[in-house]
Amino acid sequence: MTDRATPPAPKTPQASSRLPETWPHCDRRLSTDLRNCADDGTLDELLDGVTPQEFERLLTGWDLQARDDQWPPCRASGGGPWTVWLVMGGRGAGKTRTGAEWVRGLALGLPGFSHHPVGRIALVGETAADVRDVMIEGVSGLLAIHQRHERPTWESSRRRLAWPNGATAQTFSAEDPESLRGPQFECAWLDELAKWRHAEETFDMLQFGLRLGRHPRQIVTTTPRPAPLLKRLLADPRVAVSRAATHANALHLAPDFLQQIVTRYAGTRLGRQELDGEMVEERADALWTRDMLEACRLDVAPPLRRIVVAIDPPASSHKRADACGIVAAGIDAEGHVHVIEDASLSAARPARWSRAAVALYEKREADEMVAEVNQGGEMVVAVIHEADARVPVRQVRATRGKYLRAAPVAQLYEQGRVHHIGAFPALEDEMCAFGPGGLDNGRSPDRLDALVWAVTALALGPSIGEPKVRRL
Repeated sequence: MTDRATPPAPKTPQASSRLPETWPHCDRRLSTDLRNCADDGTLDELLDGVTPQEFERLLTGWDLQARDDQWPPCRASGGGPWTVWLVMGGRGAGKTRTGAEWVRGLALGLPGFSHHPVGRIALVGETAADVRDVMIEGVSGLLAIHQRHERPTWESSRRRLAWPNGATAQTFSAEDPESLRGPQFECAWLDELAKWRHAEETFDMLQFGLRLGRHPRQIVTTTPRPAPLLKRLLADPRVAVSRAATHANALHLAPDFLQQIVTRYAGTRLGRQELDGEMVEERADALWTRDMLEACRLDVAPPLRRIVVAIDPPASSHKRADACGIVAAGIDAEGHVHVIEDASLSAARPARWSRAAVALYEKREADEMVAEVNQGGEMVVAVIHEADARVPVRQVRATRGKYLRAAPVAQLYEQGRVHHIGAFPALEDEMCAFGPGGLDNGRSPDRLDALVWAVTALALGPSIGEPKVRRL
């Protein structure tokens, strides 16, 4: 599918390309000047004549309060002027404040935002209620962030904000894309685009209306989801991208919220999307899905009657070499497998990954190691025994392709017979990106290989040996 209303992207400009003279500067001049005065010892002299009212205004100014990811960027990812500023972040990361301050800066013609006040602005949210309750009347909305003398008036019957200087912002709902047919604007704020039911149609209609001024542009503030439109924007060289996780805004969030929400969701698909602001994707033909992994997640493992540490050693250890997959898993009395740790390493030499594997073996009081020996043969066992000669090692050799070996393990997940104790983001990313042709990025699924060997040894292979006695 093409971008329809969005014209084909031009060739990526060089980072050294000059911006138009009419492009607003992006320097934070006030904060820069204050830092310079502090460095040369003249800050006290500068502030000596400042009144309490001026000092309060200085401290509450967005120039000083904004994080770097909340300040308008100078250039798009391709190096030239941007047409879209995409702000992706977790819940409570300050996205709404960023969008509201950008609109305020444009409407008032503030330095760093625009050379002159922008007269016609569009505000687009998922629903009309969202525009009103979040973008306009919310705690970080447009009415809240303005000083009294500059604050716009909300004309609810006309669905617009009107500033004292004559600038106006008209509101629209993404539920009604056709309402954007006709009006024209210089800039727009699009909030939570990834949630919009009619994202493509609404975005297209808005693009036709952004036709006023020298540099029509828009800000998109959203929690990321793998929506096609959002992925196209990320790939467009005319788009500038800012990212922020929830914890970046910890100063303005309740400590109990952070503690409870992070404890519960950190590392999970939902947590990575809603807290870390990551776009968590999966492929349609993958053996595992995100929903499948979420359904198999537990907080604590039951007593395990047998534990193994599986290793998928790399063939080399240079920077671009495959990782060494190291995964610990155990099986309970009901025959359910529990994945308890992923200790995989990247670009590790044999001495390092063998020590890491032995450390995990001892930490988890495992019964044996399971090591794939296709790449190194007896050398793999020898390296492990150099770290600890007492560790029993079961050698396994791959005689079938990775997909054929992984399919029976995936079936156990579908049957609810494999559980993850906590979250393993890197491992789960490989699982959800692994299909008949391997991983999307073409690399070796080393963490997944180790997982497959562990689950196979516990639940699909012959039972070997008696479990050891573990400390309670």
